[in-house]
Amino acid sequence: MQRTSSNRRRGVSMADVARLAGVSSQTVSRVSTGHPGVLESTRREVLNAMQQLGYRPNSAARALKRGEFRTIGVILFTLSTTGNSRTVEAIAAQAAQEGYAITLIPVAMPTQDGVLGAFTRLGELAVDGVIVIMEVHLLDAANLTLPPGVQVVVVDSDAGDRYPVVDTDQADGARQAVRHLLGLGHETVWHVTGPAESFASERRAAAWRDVLTSAGRPVPPVERGDWSALSGYRAGLRLADEPGCTAIFVANDQMALGVLRALHERGRRVPQDVSVVGFDDIPDAVAYLPPLTTVHQDFAEVGRRCVQLLLDQIQRRVVEPGTVLVPTTLTERDSTAPPP
Repeated sequence: MQRTSSNRRRGVSMADVARLAGVSSQTVSRVSTGHPGVLESTRREVLNAMQQLGYRPNSAARALKRGEFRTIGVILFTLSTTGNSRTVEAIAAQAAQEGYAITLIPVAMPTQDGVLGAFTRLGELAVDGVIVIMEVHLLDAANLTLPPGVQVVVVDSDAGDRYPVVDTDQADGARQAVRHLLGLGHETVWHVTGPAESFASERRAAAWRDVLTSAGRPVPPVERGDWSALSGYRAGLRLADEPGCTAIFVANDQMALGVLRALHERGRRVPQDVSVVGFDDIPDAVAYLPPLTTVHQDFAEVGRRCVQLLLDQIQRRVVEPGTVLVPTTLTERDSTAPPP
């Protein structure tokens, strides 16, 4: 008996729902698609009938009929970095406001074959457009061409001459951080940078170097990390042994956390002996000891711009290639002070 009942539920049609609710199949269709032109009392009757019968609208069939799937694909290499995870979160939130879902496709290897394979998988999953989060040097490679006819927006890349790109103003954020430290009276600023293949890391390091050079200040050797707190800790141990190091600009807040621990273990007080500035303004930065001065990135605005640019393309509006920069701001807390 249970098997017969289960089979019956799986075979429930729109007409069955219409009969139970006492409405037309067209009304059931309008309710299932969220059409506004249905009385609230009728909508409740139809939804109750759907629940009683176990009816689930065939979204794939509706998508084919409309010619759209209301789904955005997101291709990315990793969710482990703060920037990527918060960007995806912002894209998902904005997409939901627009009535779209997102489908994530991680790419194991940052290669042309890896990216094209991800596009193939997204095609099988049926999406209306794709947001590609490119934190590494790939889209600027001469031999990489994304599939024609696919609506694309790129995050964190130098591909603005071929695709619409959205990014935070990495360089200006780094300039604000370094100028803040120099303005406090520090002779120079040491830097803990991220991975060499990262666009964000490269831009922040270049801006750090440019500000020091323009100000006629010494440019110390770079300490390289990998975005993790542990790599920041290791870099911090080395910098703690530099007697002339009184100010450090760290390329993200996670590494800054490691730097703070290393300085503490070496007996270098923050900010009395060494000032530290991070980048990202993660929610936990205010709870660091001391609370971290850092560059704030507006990830919500990045997500909004990405989704809007993609929807403009999906809706056949003209979107020219180019880069949209979202401003960054310095958030001053207790980890910076004049030099001793």
